[in-house]
Amino acid sequence: MLRRSRRTLQVAATTALIVTAATACNAAAKNDSGSASAGSKTSFTLVTPDAVGQNEFLKLAVSGIKSAAKKHDGSQKVYESTDTASQQQNVQAAVDAKPDVIVLVGFEFADIVAQQAQKNPKQQFLIIDACTAKTFKNVSCAVFREHEGVFLAGAEAGLLSKSGKVGAVDVLDTPQFRRYSDPFAAGAKKVAPKTTTDTRFVGGQSPFDDSARAKEQAGTLLAKGYDQLMAAAAAGNYGVFEAAKAKGAYAYGVDVNQCTAAPGTVVDNVIKRTDVAVEKGIESVLDGKAGTTVSYGLKEGGISLTGLEDGVQTSKCVIADHTDVLAKVKELRDQIVSGKLTVDDPAAS
Repeated sequence: MLRRSRRTLQVAATTALIVTAATACNAAAKNDSGSASAGSKTSFTLVTPDAVGQNEFLKLAVSGIKSAAKKHDGSQKVYESTDTASQQQNVQAAVDAKPDVIVLVGFEFADIVAQQAQKNPKQQFLIIDACTAKTFKNVSCAVFREHEGVFLAGAEAGLLSKSGKVGAVDVLDTPQFRRYSDPFAAGAKKVAPKTTTDTRFVGGQSPFDDSARAKEQAGTLLAKGYDQLMAAAAAGNYGVFEAAKAKGAYAYGVDVNQCTAAPGTVVDNVIKRTDVAVEKGIESVLDGKAGTTVSYGLKEGGISLTGLEDGVQTSKCVIADHTDVLAKVKELRDQIVSGKLTVDDPAAS
């Protein structure tokens, strides 16, 4: 849901890859590893909303489709889009190629897929991190239970806070986006019941890419003594990181490892494992379970924290220095996975 932040992070890479209108369809397509043998029984195509570049969120999706192709001794192709026009062109190119499954990442493809699914009922589609408004028998969706990971990040904040004040900077005051703030407060209070919590919303004309406004909202919380902030401001996260660093406070990132953007300031990140969703989603479609929406959380490995992943020691995340806190967070994760602990979902109807 906060993938718009990744679009901003990739502006430079995207600009370098933009193609002319006359050759957009062919130039926008990129086959990362080439096709397998002509006699392959299965083939998969991934369409991204932005250039992959160093975008970890999209790189994980590429990894997922490569794993699926290897597992099924098939072929895979990746179409990297650069703008709305190339997104449409790449989806059309993918449909024309008639692979077994077309995988698309992001809400940008919901309307396009709805149109294509109706026109091509025999083509199977898998949308990651979004879904079509209408249900189609040939459209499968993979969504994430972000609130479970946010709860664990909140627990870290509650354990690490010295002021006893834990806050969040969220993009909008809606149930869906409150998945990134309400559970953060709940997690902190789970481990430190007396914790004071508050959320500030970016809002305005450009809530997803207003770093200045996000920094301002973070500053409001920091001025009141909040020392742990959940940064759920999409591209505005960098404003939150800057504000926290200036005050010697700490912040938490989303979707990918954002610790590298502000070492010593970003404690941990709520990670969406798009590779898991892609690989498992393809497997489900091939098993004849198409047309369904599958939710990925801690139990399925679709949501995690950088601190709970391999390589945390080289992640540049502050949490790497707090193994005692990670031990307690792992206990909470296990309770959620087993069903012993349930995290309230603000977006639940």
